Amino acid sequence: MKRLRIVIPFTLLVIFVLIYLNTKSVMKTMIVFMAVPFSLIGAFWLLYLLNYNMSIAVWVGVIALAGLDAETGVIMLLYLDLAYEKWNAEGKLKNVTDLKNAIMFGAVKRIRPKIMTVSVILAGLVPIMFSHGTGADVMKRIAAPMVGGVITSAILELVIYPAIYMIWKGRRLSP
Repeated sequence: MKRLRIVIPFTLLVIFVLIYLNTKSVMKTMIVFMAVPFSLIGAFWLLYLLNYNMSIAVWVGVIALAGLDAETGVIMLLYLDLAYEKWNAEGKLKNVTDLKNAIMFGAVKRIRPKIMTVSVILAGLVPIMFSHGTGADVMKRIAAPMVGGVITSAILELVIYPAIYMIWKGRRLSP
């Protein structure tokens, strides 16, 4: 537990710094970082339903989930930014309705890749959840937070990210 009290905050700090170096914006970094608590909701729900106690193996899964969420969150934000900049450069971004259309344009391009990412992760981890034999107990505890978290993370990235982006960028436009 002493090591985890050092490793987990340090890991979150490293992820925060890496995202900031990638986006060069504190606001964008905070938007991406919101994926971590949202995915943890799914992770902890599944851990609760499976009656798993917190252990080193569970924390390994949580840390892996945090890294995965940060990566996919940055990509979603990139697509939203590209759509915003494209519409702005073309002069099509005059009001909130135009912003909504630009965000939909960017977000729709991420639906298939995100669903494919979630499907592949689930296809790899769900069989581990039903495995038996040597080491299965540890592997189940690593996979469980990732399975639960990936599902709620998909919802966040496809529904909530665009809404947050709309609020953030919409403050500058007329209704």
